[in-house]
Amino acid sequence: MKILVDADACPVKDIIEEIAKEFQIPVLMFVDTSHILFSDYSQIISVSKAPDAVDFALMNKTSKGDIVVTQDYGVAAMALGKGAYAIHQSGRIYDNDNIEQMLMIRHIASKSRRAGERVRGRKPKRRTADNDSFYQSFYTLCKKLKESQ
Repeated sequence: MKILVDADACPVKDIIEEIAKEFQIPVLMFVDTSHILFSDYSQIISVSKAPDAVDFALMNKTSKGDIVVTQDYGVAAMALGKGAYAIHQSGRIYDNDNIEQMLMIRHIASKSRRAGERVRGRKPKRRTADNDSFYQSFYTLCKKLKESQ
């Protein structure tokens, strides 16, 4: 088991590493070449800035039982398809019961944007409660998976 992180805009990298160290789970963080990332714990994998390059590199390294941290519903769906676990940076666990609805919402929003419609306003600023929620969900997931090994 390993943790794979879509790290380009991930605000919870420190939380991921803190919990991964506690459970002794290796972490791979994927970034494109426009981002610079250093870590004493994680393996940093830098890929080209080509569209979806990080997503494809991350999925190529994902195996059954891994944990994928991403805000991209498409990446989460692919991870679930490989038998991996997926979690959003907000702490929401992606699963086979909710991923189809999320993908449909993404599809409808994409269609609306292409038609020139404004889909929604600015995202609210990340709060401490968001980090707390991620911490709780991620810790619980890592603990459950480590105990089942």
